[in-house]
Amino acid sequence: MKDYEIIEHTADIGIRVSGRDLKDIFIKAASAMFDIIAEPCNVCDKQELKESRIKKQADDQEQLLIEWLNELLSLSEAKEIIFHKFKINKLTDNQLEAVASGFPRENYKIKTEIKAATYHELKIEKTNSGWQAEIIFDV
Repeated sequence: MKDYEIIEHTADIGIRVSGRDLKDIFIKAASAMFDIIAEPCNVCDKQELKESRIKKQADDQEQLLIEWLNELLSLSEAKEIIFHKFKINKLTDNQLEAVASGFPRENYKIKTEIKAATYHELKIEKTNSGWQAEIIFDV
């Protein structure tokens, strides 16, 4: 079962993720984004995970989430890696320190090219059961 749901959106792709805290939201949003981008086609077990360390600052949680996702997209493209494991070491309202790990792009079938995470209809909100976010991706 997926940790996200697709939101109908004209010409773009939207997701809704729910989690127990903000770290959970950031991790699930990143995982969903790469799930939309690619699916594994080769066995990765014998390959070493490639890690990227990420530090971001922003004015608020919304900007930080978009900065995080777009940084992952940029690193994925530059390093030809599909990320699938995320560890957030520090997360405040305006700072993030994390490690993203993945395997070379050659181990995946690319399904959808995501150009960017956008601010369009972006929502992050506290709910009775934790947190929820909605993000629209430009494809």
